[in-house]
Amino acid sequence: MFIQTEATPNPATLKFIPGKAVLGEGTADYRSLDEAAPSPLAQRLFEVDGVRGVFLGSDFISVTKGTAEWQHIKPAILGAIMEHYLSGQPIMGAGGAEVAEAGHYDPKDEETVATIKELLETRVRPAVAHDGGDIIFHGFREGVVSLHMRGACAGCPSSTATLRGGIENLLKHFCPEVREVVAV
Repeated sequence: MFIQTEATPNPATLKFIPGKAVLGEGTADYRSLDEAAPSPLAQRLFEVDGVRGVFLGSDFISVTKGTAEWQHIKPAILGAIMEHYLSGQPIMGAGGAEVAEAGHYDPKDEETVATIKELLETRVRPAVAHDGGDIIFHGFREGVVSLHMRGACAGCPSSTATLRGGIENLLKHFCPEVREVVAV
């Protein structure tokens, strides 16, 4: 089994691509061993000293470190991923992956929200997934779009620039009702 590793815009997060399906559909984001209870793979990764976050995507795993250096923990992470796949255990136990919620918005804004969600799904999420993360619609109120950044995007130094320079401009272009995009 060959596991590719890619850097992400977040220096504290690496993207691991096992060449096999991880979740296939949905995502899962864990920030502690306790939160990782639904995923045997995430639990195994949290056993590596220095791991502070695990994000599971369709075909990749993003791992966020604390203060440890990558050269010290990367071999253990690769080993944990390989051991997990070879063990035959499931990636997720009962409960499965998280599917994006509908979000919070006024019903009168339904058409605008539908456009926002379509743009996020077709143009933004694929690009963000390429960087090892995910972005979820959280709400729309009085021209302000609220988004939840996950995986490599959570805590990324460039996430503010991504929100303002990329996503906000895209949404404003297609939805004049959008005034601002904020992270929650």
